[in-house]
Amino acid sequence: MQWALILLVSLVLTGLLELADLPAALLIGPMLAGIIAGTNGATVRLPRPVFFAAQAIIGCLIAASIELEILVLFVHEWPLFLGAVLATVAASSFLGWLISRWKILPGTTAVWGSAPGASTAMVLMAETFGADARLVAFMQYLRVIFVSVTAALVARLWVDTSSVAIPEKIWFPAIDWLPFGSTLAVAAIGGIGGRLLRLPSPWFLGSLILGVTLHLAGLVDFQLPEWLLAMSYALIGWAIGLNFSRPILRHAARALPQIALSILVLMSFCGGLAWLLSRYLGIDPLTAYLATSPGGMDSVAIIAAAADNVNISFVMAMQTARFLFVLMLGPWLARLVARLVKE
Repeated sequence: MQWALILLVSLVLTGLLELADLPAALLIGPMLAGIIAGTNGATVRLPRPVFFAAQAIIGCLIAASIELEILVLFVHEWPLFLGAVLATVAASSFLGWLISRWKILPGTTAVWGSAPGASTAMVLMAETFGADARLVAFMQYLRVIFVSVTAALVARLWVDTSSVAIPEKIWFPAIDWLPFGSTLAVAAIGGIGGRLLRLPSPWFLGSLILGVTLHLAGLVDFQLPEWLLAMSYALIGWAIGLNFSRPILRHAARALPQIALSILVLMSFCGGLAWLLSRYLGIDPLTAYLATSPGGMDSVAIIAAAADNVNISFVMAMQTARFLFVLMLGPWLARLVARLVKE
C-alpha cells in the first residue's frame, strides 16, 4: 500500500513538473514523493540491488553523452577551457567552504552540493565520501531549477526559440537488441568491476568508466529508451527521498536562504566570467553566457540550437569539460575543503 501511494504521488508530481517545463522532472517528482512519504512515517525502503542497477544505468547514460568531437575541440582550445573551468570550480568550492565554515550544512555536504554541474553524479558519489546525500540533492537540484529558469528567461528576452522543436520523447521505441544488450552488459560488467576494484560509488563509476572507454573507442553503441531512464531516475529519487526525516527537512528549510544566495552568487560569477570571455576574447556574448552557465545543460542546448550566432560546439564542449573535471576531481576537492574547514 505504501509503494502504491508513493507511485501515485510520484506520477502526479512528475506530471505537474513536466507541464511546468521544469528540468529533471523524472527525478525530482519521485524524490519529492519520497520526501513526503519519508517525513510522514513510511517504513518502506528501496532494495539496495535495485538502487545499484539504477546507478549503473545512469553511468551508461553519461558515458553515451561524451563524444569524441567534443574532446577534440577541448584539446585544441584547452587553455581557454581549462581557465574557465578552474575559475568556476574555484568559486563553487569557495562558496561550499563558506557554507561549511559557517556550519550551515554539516561536513563536506556543502562542497558536493555546490559543485557546478554533474548533479546526479555528485548526489550518487557524495554519500560514499561521508556527505549527506539528501542535502546534496537538495542543493544540486535547487540550482538546476534556478539555472534552467534563468536560461529560459534569457531565451525569451534574447533568442526566439519558438521555431525550435523540443525532441519528442518516444517512451517505448523499437528495441535494437545489439546496442540495448550492450548497454545492459556495460552496466552489469562495469558495476561488478567497480565493486571488485573497490571504486567509490562502484556501480555508477564502474559502468561510467567502462562505457566511456568502449564508446570513445567505437566498440559499443548504447540504447537507453525513455522508459528505462524514467525507471532509473524514479528509483534514485525514491532512494534519496525516503531517507528524509522531519528533522533533516527542517534543517534544509532553515538553510534555504543561504543556499539560494550561494546559487545566485555562483550564477553571477559565471555571468561575469562570460562577460570577460566576450569582452577580451571576442566570443559572442550569448555563446559565452551559455557556455559558462553552471548547470542546466538541457535548457542550454535548446537555446544554443535556437540562435544562429551561437557556437553550439563551444557551448557543449565547455559544459562537458566542466562536467568531467568535477566528476574526476570532486572527491579530492571535497576532502581538501573538509581539511580547510577543520583547521
